[in-house]
Amino acid sequence: MQSFLEETLLTIIKKEGSLENLIFVLPSKRAGTFLKNAISKHTSSTIFAPEIQSIEDFVENISGLAYASSTQQLFELYKAYTTTVKGEQDTFYAFSKWGTTLLQDFNEIDRYLVDTKKIFSHLNAVQEINHWTVEKDKSTIITNYMAFWNSLEELYTAFNTSLKQDGLGHQGLVYREACANLNAYIQSTSKQKHLFIGFNALNTAEELIIQTILENTNAEIYWDLDEYFYSDPVHDAGFFIRQFSKQWHYFKDKPLQVTNGNYLTPKNITITGVPKNVSQAKYIGSVLGKLYNDKKSMLTNTAVVLGDETLLNPLINAIPEEINGINITMGFPLHKSPLESLFSQLFDLYIRKDEKGWYYQHVTTVLNHPYMQLLFATEDNTINTADAICNQIKSRNWIYVDVAKLQLISSTSNLDLLFYKSNLTVPVFIKKCLALILAVKEKINAEGNGLELEYLYRFHQLFNQLNNLVVKYPFLNDLQSLFGLYKELLSSETLDFKGEPLKGLQIMGMLESRNLDFETVLLTSVNEGILPSGKSNNSFIPFDIKKMYGLPTYKEKDAVYTYHFYRLLQRAKNIYLVYNTEPDVLEGGEVSRLIRQLLADSNISNYITETIAFPEIKSPKKKVVSIQKDAHLMELIKGIAAYGFSPTSLSNYIRNPLDFYKKNILKINELEEVEETVAANTFGTIVHETLDELYQPFVNTFLEAEQLKALLPKINSTVRKHFAIHYKNVSLEEGKNLIAFNVVLKYVENFIKLEIESAKKHKIKIIGLELSLKTAINVPGVNFPVHIKGKLDRIDEIDGVLRVIDYKTGKVEQRNLNLSNWEDIVEEYDKSKAFQLLCYAYMYNHLVPVDKVEAGIFSFKNIKAGILKFSENKNSIITQDTLLKFTKELHKLVGAICDPDQPFVAKEIK
Repeated sequence: MQSFLEETLLTIIKKEGSLENLIFVLPSKRAGTFLKNAISKHTSSTIFAPEIQSIEDFVENISGLAYASSTQQLFELYKAYTTTVKGEQDTFYAFSKWGTTLLQDFNEIDRYLVDTKKIFSHLNAVQEINHWTVEKDKSTIITNYMAFWNSLEELYTAFNTSLKQDGLGHQGLVYREACANLNAYIQSTSKQKHLFIGFNALNTAEELIIQTILENTNAEIYWDLDEYFYSDPVHDAGFFIRQFSKQWHYFKDKPLQVTNGNYLTPKNITITGVPKNVSQAKYIGSVLGKLYNDKKSMLTNTAVVLGDETLLNPLINAIPEEINGINITMGFPLHKSPLESLFSQLFDLYIRKDEKGWYYQHVTTVLNHPYMQLLFATEDNTINTADAICNQIKSRNWIYVDVAKLQLISSTSNLDLLFYKSNLTVPVFIKKCLALILAVKEKINAEGNGLELEYLYRFHQLFNQLNNLVVKYPFLNDLQSLFGLYKELLSSETLDFKGEPLKGLQIMGMLESRNLDFETVLLTSVNEGILPSGKSNNSFIPFDIKKMYGLPTYKEKDAVYTYHFYRLLQRAKNIYLVYNTEPDVLEGGEVSRLIRQLLADSNISNYITETIAFPEIKSPKKKVVSIQKDAHLMELIKGIAAYGFSPTSLSNYIRNPLDFYKKNILKINELEEVEETVAANTFGTIVHETLDELYQPFVNTFLEAEQLKALLPKINSTVRKHFAIHYKNVSLEEGKNLIAFNVVLKYVENFIKLEIESAKKHKIKIIGLELSLKTAINVPGVNFPVHIKGKLDRIDEIDGVLRVIDYKTGKVEQRNLNLSNWEDIVEEYDKSKAFQLLCYAYMYNHLVPVDKVEAGIFSFKNIKAGILKFSENKNSIITQDTLLKFTKELHKLVGAICDPDQPFVAKEIK
């Protein structure tokens, strides 16, 4: 296969002979690299290389201006904005949100050589009509808004003048200046011949420059378009070149030349639908692996073109390891590096700081960052100060943290790099970030990680750049604006991949494929909204005004994508087009119109194969987790059995034996966290201990309504006291904690009011509160001591009937305490509350044998139901016979736990 660049070069060599006095102008620098390679291949002797320039460098050379960076442009535009726009002005942070859109519009206006006086006057008139009102006086907002549109031309002029004074320009300004300097340039290069190669869509300035040079010199232009598209009057691939052939005077005498017959040559086109984006990357990886296995040399002339460049990361991971010599033309985005998240977290830490200090989660997030873990680790890695600080914050339950609190915990010098008292100004923050980078660098130097050092170097450059901008532009004086600028700079920064641009598999974006031809092409994300990009309109200029002044709209942008798409297909033999079958707002829409157009083309449809690919899904066999009881585990079980199984721990076993194994044997508890709001267990503890303290004076006495009424004024102080004990360093005066405090007050108050009503109707005697019970049980087949133990909330007597009472702050219903089948008590977790009540009744019976007893729960979330009693077949009286039946089931349950031959098997939780 002969590429377009080689084909054109051979024609030029044949016509010109020598290349020394030629100036080649191409759409991109990358095309220039491939042209140089083609020249070296087709030159037999040593020659002086011709001048090869990209169109942007070529225009810059004519204009005498240098391109200003996007950041410089934004700052200069804001400086012009503050001097020209009257009325209320936005801060730099607010301005940066819309300033880039205005920059794009100014850029476009200049590139298309629009009469600025007319278009700005037109835009102002449109806004006047949009905001016309019969009211004599306009609101301040409308007045300021109209003042902005009135001053748009003045802002544009001030901005361009400011840039030109420094010898700089945005792309549009550079193009406008180049047009003004064109005649002088033509005279200075009269002895050289210009060759324009491979262009398609041109802005008005480029058209003027190329036409003028073609008409006034012996320059030539070579188009990379197949005759098939040029001769079709409606095909978008030839949209621009057909326009040029009709409109340019140059082509009245010299017919426009296009290439012949490449597109209709036999091809293998595979169109594959794949679900979601990452699957596309995996599929491309599998295709590359197949191509490599079939014919290794095939990959030397293969390109993967990413319609959506965010697929680069998953694609790199999907390429088979055996494929070497990959060249990636796109850089790795610096904002995806692990270091980016550290500085974003630091910005967030200080932007969101208030008078209380730093919110603990922001502090622990920074300290848990991998780079901070490295910085705060000791040389032998035995102690990590960052972890120690986090643990102290949790144990002390600090919701807000300040420098003084942190210094109480640790005095390490590295802490000053992250948390500092000094008045936080933008220069101080940048200085601290630079110092932090150097401190991390020392640690990474010791490990010799080259990639990490490259990240640090680039971020050091970035913060130095920010520092220079802060010095030059004093209006950048708050962290929010600095953060916005940091993200803006970071979004355009990339780490370049090392590779050979002329060999091996090529991975590139759509625009980088201009003028390049490959035998095998794999193109991803051929979906609407991506290829082509669709009706996105990031501009302040309305569509009808764009049309009127010849500015590009989505129609022209679609034609650009169509040209690039078909140009890739022209000379390729093997083509793989991959699209996402799952339409998504963020990941593109349905299959692209470009694919539908291909399928509808009878001249090419015979070469097309359509497939749907999807990941091979292997359903894993469900493994039942089973823990065998070895000698060590049995020793742990014996220790717990001797100490005593609690009713709650036995309920855990009923729910899931694996939970019992983890929580009650291995003691794996949930991680300690700062309690911002009262946790359920803390809430329950406060309620229990409040009631215990209030009722202690009534032990061994009968409850009197008047005595209980006297408790009501004491509730607030008692609850507050127990909050202070169990929920330290937290204010109860605001937010969810204030609600929780009032909920506890209400629970206790409602309970006592219920008790007052009961005391009026019944004789209630308190026998005991918070009784610690422990009972030995003789389980058949178990040859070591076993106990059950627990704390009984209350034992009382009502009208001569003994009651075992348990308090529950969660919701319990009567159905949880009704029992019809005794096996359910140790098999169904739904009956765990009934199981716990019977455990307490069983233990109390061993302490004080009773003929009959009732057991019930006060559920504070279901307080209106009163005491919910355990009942067996609607009988709430627990007799010795009832306890005998329970003992049998209890022995079965404890026997299973203590049986060395019965493993802990995970139970599916319903």
